Amino acid sequence: MSARSKARKRAIDILYGADLRGTSINDALGEAASRAHAEPQREASWNYAREIVQGVAEHGDEIDELIETYSQGWTIERMPVVDRAIVRIGIWEVLFNEAVPDNVAISEAVSQAGELSTDDSSKFVNGLLGRIAQTRS
Repeated sequence: MSARSKARKRAIDILYGADLRGTSINDALGEAASRAHAEPQREASWNYAREIVQGVAEHGDEIDELIETYSQGWTIERMPVVDRAIVRIGIWEVLFNEAVPDNVAISEAVSQAGELSTDDSSKFVNGLLGRIAQTRS
């Protein structure tokens, strides 16, 4: 697994934990930073995970508005917590991180959804991120 894939998984864990516990993303990020200091061998994945989580926090309202606008048949509250985390990361990578090609961001999100959620989730994530990526064209 590449360092960026590991970082995405760490970012999912942080966003998932914050959402599940009802704490702020910034608080969850602070807790994760404390743990990361104890694991210097994982610094490469930590740096990108932090960038992702900070980006999702910074653009959270816009990201959630896009989810509400482009998800078909699902409100953001109805989505499984892990799917919300995956989609938020995917949207941030597609719209706000020019270093990651859209197809890579979408593929990684679909892969994570298939691994961490259901088969239906991976289809949902693919469709939602594909529709949002098309808005940039």
